[in-house]
Amino acid sequence: MAITAVSNPLDLIGATGASKTSTTSTSSSSSKADTSATDRFLKLLVSQMQNQDPLNPMDNAQVTSQMAQISTVSGITDLNTTVSGLSSQFVQLQAVQGASLVGHDVTLVGNQLDVTAGSGVGVGGFELSSPADSVKVDVMNEAGAVLQTMDLGAQPAGMNGFSFTGAADGAAYTFKVTASAAGTNLKPTPLMRDHIYAVSIVNNKLTLETAKSGQVEFSTVKAVS
Repeated sequence: MAITAVSNPLDLIGATGASKTSTTSTSSSSSKADTSATDRFLKLLVSQMQNQDPLNPMDNAQVTSQMAQISTVSGITDLNTTVSGLSSQFVQLQAVQGASLVGHDVTLVGNQLDVTAGSGVGVGGFELSSPADSVKVDVMNEAGAVLQTMDLGAQPAGMNGFSFTGAADGAAYTFKVTASAAGTNLKPTPLMRDHIYAVSIVNNKLTLETAKSGQVEFSTVKAVS
């Protein structure tokens, strides 16, 4: 069994599924609240103008200011309604676009090797915030015992991949990456390949249903293939 570095980090990415989407909207209650607030403001303003002192009425500047306030309140209400509608449309658009991701592979934060059936090869990866002088990968079996350690040498900053030869179909493998630069230990982020079988909208966010990691937000995805 052997581990080899992979030059293309997107090679960490491989398969089947069906999609599902869901959206929710609460714009009607918000709109009613805005309308109610506007009505109260206008009633108070009209009442103020009706009950002003006839011997000391509001001057033109005051009336103009009051009318400008009416216009401002109405404009804000209309803007809130428009933004609420756009937000709802955006969520629906996310769901439609997300459906096209079903059947694709993604690279996520995780330490599980992805083994292609019949190939005997498992792949994993890691991300470095800065170049490393030395990178080592430990591959462990399901019991946590180290099967093999390989020195990948110096690796550049960014996403890097590796492959593990001799993997058995159906076996669960994990890995651990250690790295250092000029004698200082770095903190590489382990990356794994997962498969999307469905998408959904959860709390107005596009969420992927994956084979190994369960539900993950699309914003956490490192790469798609």
